[in-house]
Amino acid sequence: MPTRFELANAIRALSMDAVQKANSGHPGAPMGMADIAEVLWNDFLVHNPADPHWPDRDRFVLSNGHGSMLLYSLLHLSGYELGLEQLQNFRQLHAKTAGHPEYGYAPGIETTTGPLGQGLANAVGMAIAERTLAAQFNRPGHTIVDHHTYCFVGDGCLMEGISHEVASLAGTQQLGKLIAFYDDNGISIDGEVEGWFTDDTAKRFEAYGWHVVPNVDGHQPEQVKAAIELARQHSDTPSLIICKTVIGFGAPNKQGKESCHGAALGEDEVAAAREQLDWPHAPFHVPEAIYQGWDASEAGRTRQADWQARFERYAAAHPELAREFLRRQKGELPAELSSEALIEQAQDKAETTASRKASLACLNELGPQLPELLGGSADLAPSNLTVWNGARVIGPEGSREGAPDGNYLHYGVREFGMAAIANGIALHGGFVPYTATFLIFMEYMRNAVRMAALMGLRSIYVFTHDSIGLGEDGPTHQPVEQLTTLRSTPNMSTWRPCDAVETAAAWNAALKRQSGPTALVLSRQNLPHQARDKQQLADIQRGGYVLKESILKGSVVTPELILIATGSEVGLAMDAAAALADKGRRVRVVSMPATDVFDAQDAEYRQRVLPAEVGNRLVIEAGHPDLWYKYVGLEGRVIGMTTFGESAPAGDLFKHFGFTVDNIVDEAEQMLDDAED
Repeated sequence: MPTRFELANAIRALSMDAVQKANSGHPGAPMGMADIAEVLWNDFLVHNPADPHWPDRDRFVLSNGHGSMLLYSLLHLSGYELGLEQLQNFRQLHAKTAGHPEYGYAPGIETTTGPLGQGLANAVGMAIAERTLAAQFNRPGHTIVDHHTYCFVGDGCLMEGISHEVASLAGTQQLGKLIAFYDDNGISIDGEVEGWFTDDTAKRFEAYGWHVVPNVDGHQPEQVKAAIELARQHSDTPSLIICKTVIGFGAPNKQGKESCHGAALGEDEVAAAREQLDWPHAPFHVPEAIYQGWDASEAGRTRQADWQARFERYAAAHPELAREFLRRQKGELPAELSSEALIEQAQDKAETTASRKASLACLNELGPQLPELLGGSADLAPSNLTVWNGARVIGPEGSREGAPDGNYLHYGVREFGMAAIANGIALHGGFVPYTATFLIFMEYMRNAVRMAALMGLRSIYVFTHDSIGLGEDGPTHQPVEQLTTLRSTPNMSTWRPCDAVETAAAWNAALKRQSGPTALVLSRQNLPHQARDKQQLADIQRGGYVLKESILKGSVVTPELILIATGSEVGLAMDAAAALADKGRRVRVVSMPATDVFDAQDAEYRQRVLPAEVGNRLVIEAGHPDLWYKYVGLEGRVIGMTTFGESAPAGDLFKHFGFTVDNIVDEAEQMLDDAED
């Protein structure tokens, strides 16, 4: 039977060989953390390589994702469908072994990591999801949700500010099944971190309310094992195990130095490491005895079979709960969900209201139908209006204001952490998370929002106070370029509804979209209701549609001008169109709440809404104008925001920046006159 050291050396050899072959990558972290990983994966981690999606598996997150060969080696050695050829093609086009772990590329990768600190945030979200799902489904004598979340973090993860946000919340939430391992090797790309990172990490995490196991020799397996056993005993606090390691362990001339952090060791050093580690095997050759020592297939099958037997007993005792659990694990919405009915209800109600209030009305209807909705706001719930009537606060057992089986999370002023935690909740499964803040503070969330789009997660963002309509809080709080940022993000769907009807349509689209996140961009101020026929109601879901046709002598005619608008500016466009019609102008109004959805429609529909022969097009939106020129072309114009805002009442600001009926009419007439000339 191979020794622990020999098993760990398989990770080191595969990692340094793959990086060397690619001449690109980070060999130091995998070589330094190999001993910790060997103990965790062989002695504690509950997983089944044959079924990477087994609901009650432990989650493992490599937050310091630059050390990706550690994860790829673990997956390959323990029996996942990740062949040796994939390790040999590390960092090459179309390989499953990308430079950083990419969710969906290879089985067993729980999340995409690379931007440091976000993996830790994802792990916090997974731990919240595990505890909440357990509280909602476990019953006396029947435990079907009971797993741990393990996370490796490095110096960089802990230097990033997001680590503070999420570690603080994890401590407050008392996430006892979250165990993080700090790879305390003292080295980053720039060299020895003591020149710029002198925090007392143990005291810092103790202050957050974590249980800390300090001073663990990361190359002594029995110390690591004892630390994990101790951490697992602390069921009321998350745990941080601080492991002192040597980066690049085994490379005699480079270990402990920054030179092995982010570059291949070089052929001579790889050869020297083989000698030092007593690993005489050729590159990418792993002896059969080592494979047998690592193989988790049989243990995984046995554990999952035991769980399946428990689940069958659970299903016999609680059949409705069992069906609901399976439905939520599949990510399927309830068959009886009536989210589309909300659109007609809002149309019948014909209410003038802020779209943020219309969103709350949707939540009040959807919440009872969707137990998987798990909401939260970054300390702005009274403004974002995200606490629906049946919302119950999530908190640790015995907490003053919450309970583990709740459905609403107070994130505090932690926008970045909130979005990344929600990614972890979505990745875990069983929930559809929605989060909320002012649109301007999407900037704090930006990279986690991007990661949700990159991973294709069904996460919903409620962004309120969408423009200069915010008013007196001024330019620091008034978004200008944020809509363009969201719309230009691949795989992000962005809706800016003009009234309660379009808001209901946006919620319907967000819930039914399973391939990526959706941003709902909502107003602070009241928006007028727009009348629609049945065809127009259906066409809202196509992202852009004709809201008002050009009429001449009672008949629909080809327009000479198209006004395009979103959100609060649709009402202005409608009023301006009426004023222009009184002057004999043929004007069509197009509401385009979701440009990405409209762009995905067939050419015939897009031509019907925006006929190519009508070159006179004017866009009105209180945001940055650049994106709109692809719709209006060289002949068209955009009334938008090319500067930051000002501090004043909203009405004064709209007038100051030209968002008035008179200005729209003037711009339109000038455009038409220019075209005639």
